[in-house]
Amino acid sequence: MLRDELNQSMKAAMRAKEARKLSTIRLILAAVKEKDIELRTANSDDRDDDAVITDILSKMVKQRNDSIKAYEEAGRCELAEREREEIGIIQNFLPKQLTDAEIKAVCEAVVAEIGATGLKDIGRCMAVLKEKYAGQMDFAKASGTIKALLS
Repeated sequence: MLRDELNQSMKAAMRAKEARKLSTIRLILAAVKEKDIELRTANSDDRDDDAVITDILSKMVKQRNDSIKAYEEAGRCELAEREREEIGIIQNFLPKQLTDAEIKAVCEAVVAEIGATGLKDIGRCMAVLKEKYAGQMDFAKASGTIKALLS
């Protein structure tokens, strides 16, 4: 399980005295704990634990990419570099990301699978992609690809 892998990595980072890795993993675990509390109050027992954690990790990567852009525009390159390091650590826990060619092939397969014919079917296509490929692709790219296929 991903939760166990995170805990083991945190212990290893403590032993190796890797401060950046340790702080990043602690941030991840805090976000996971927060989501656990949120799901407990919402009574959502049907979600897979690894899927929830993967979703959290994907959001964290996206947040850091946004921060990098802001830091670079403000001329704060040292902070942007720190964010890049955190992205590298977070991505170690995510499944392998699909390439642009693989995203296109997957999008074409989904369009054919559900029989999408027009732009009104983008939502259904995206729902299938998010179910099958959570954490494995940039859904903004996938949305653009599907839109191009259905136009």
